[in-house]
Amino acid sequence: MRNARIDRHEDTPRDLVATGNDYPAHYVLHPHSHRRAQLLYAMTGVLTTITQEGSWVIPPRRALWIPPGVTHEVHMGGPVSTRSVYVREDVARAAGLPTRCEVIAVSPLLHELLLEAVDVPMLYELEGRDGTVMRLLLEEIRRMPTLALSTPLPRERRLAALCRHLLEQPSQEVSIDTMAARAGMSRRSFTRVFREETGMSFAAWRQQACLLAALTRLGNGEPVTQVAMDLGYSSSSALSAVFRRVLGVPPSEFRG
Repeated sequence: MRNARIDRHEDTPRDLVATGNDYPAHYVLHPHSHRRAQLLYAMTGVLTTITQEGSWVIPPRRALWIPPGVTHEVHMGGPVSTRSVYVREDVARAAGLPTRCEVIAVSPLLHELLLEAVDVPMLYELEGRDGTVMRLLLEEIRRMPTLALSTPLPRERRLAALCRHLLEQPSQEVSIDTMAARAGMSRRSFTRVFREETGMSFAAWRQQACLLAALTRLGNGEPVTQVAMDLGYSSSSALSAVFRRVLGVPPSEFRG
């Protein structure tokens, strides 16, 4: 089902429903939720999805698992082509799929299944070929490893506002002292509360925010050197070292 709104089809009497949508650059899907779980696949382009708990970047050929009922907004970094599979809550639970948002890898098989599923009729035959495609699709989603492509957001009001701002303009040069001052807190209090709220040190959080921003910009075709300089890295080699340490691959793997 192409270029369709899922809210009109969530009651379809099938375990899985698939859609495909294309969006222009910088398009925003404002906060919304679904009764079904969603696998949101970035076939081309880069997506950023934000919830109250954090921010997730989805590079091309990766996907985001969104549990049912989670309010999320989606930002398109450039022109984006997506494929989505919506899974009934009880089916997702029985399959042992995540109960929190997770970026997952997409195998060549899962990629092909997602391409095929979008043209499967809404009321597909359960025991025919289309039903087999959908069952295999669910099994392949279940097998995919998760990827560390998220940045948690604190719930404390002041810190949440500061972190949202830093996600919009990330830089390695923003210091703990600067953030503490903006929050009206001592360095010690800021450090303690930040870790309690996010489960990470500020330095690790800042690095993750910069990494995700780099993924978005690289996916839009920007040069590695320019991205590194803009984000406050000393060189493109420094950015490459972070990519290899966190993701196991160089930045060039994510160039659009």
